[in-house]
Amino acid sequence: MNGTREQFLRRVNAALALLPKRAPLPQWDDELAVARKLMEQRDTLELFIERINLVHGLALTDVPAMVEHLRKGKFLHGYCDPVLLPQLREHFGPDFILETEFDRTRPDDYAFGITRAAGAIAETGTIILDDTTTSRRLGALAPWVHVAVFPRASIHRTVVDAVANLGGDPNIIWATGPSKTADIEGILIEGVHGPGEQIALVLD
Repeated sequence: MNGTREQFLRRVNAALALLPKRAPLPQWDDELAVARKLMEQRDTLELFIERINLVHGLALTDVPAMVEHLRKGKFLHGYCDPVLLPQLREHFGPDFILETEFDRTRPDDYAFGITRAAGAIAETGTIILDDTTTSRRLGALAPWVHVAVFPRASIHRTVVDAVANLGGDPNIIWATGPSKTADIEGILIEGVHGPGEQIALVLD
């Protein structure tokens, strides 16, 4: 099975290598793409917090509040980006188990994952993940709780701003609240294809 997977990925990479460059982004009138009344006279962080709450996400602005949220939910074993650990370690008590390597052979052991994010979008309450900043993709997608850490300065005001600043990373995920799906009767279920709780930890 692994051999077949590796062969498949090699063929995909070989095919992509032949492309001279990425396709250009579509052109549109950005005046039409921005919800003007929503954005007027609003603080970017305040707007982001409001919008992520509307999509069942949670935004926090200090580490102790994040740790207490995990403790109250009994999410005590998780993955933490090794770059973030020196900044966060002192806030976690002895009741927590933090690992800096995500062992893909036992994904169910991790109740939460803490990773860096590339930024966020205030207009939609979206968190931006990419391969450059996200240390382990599984650490962001496999645990029930995902905590995305990013500075306030990396919050884009609008979707248009975010698209204009995508950069060169070929793998980008826009996560708007927890993973969700709906059945044929329109019943919404969260946490099916990814985290059931999406937390943004916004630091100055």
